Amino acid sequence: MSAEEALTRAEELLERLKATREELEKLASAGEPDAAIEVLTELAELAKEVEAELQKARARADAGT
Repeated sequence: MSAEEALTRAEELLERLKATREELEKLASAGEPDAAIEVLTELAELAKEVEAELQKARARADAGT
């Protein structure tokens, strides 16, 4: 996977992160704490995936210079 592909993957994950965050806001305002906790867990996992993709992209970009 190239640095460009890793960045594209990170951007896709960021879009999922944004949608999931919006879902969390809806659940929180609806007073559904159990569902909100599940979404928080999903947000944490997505954030880790984004960070991993960014690290891959950074490493590939550094290797290419």
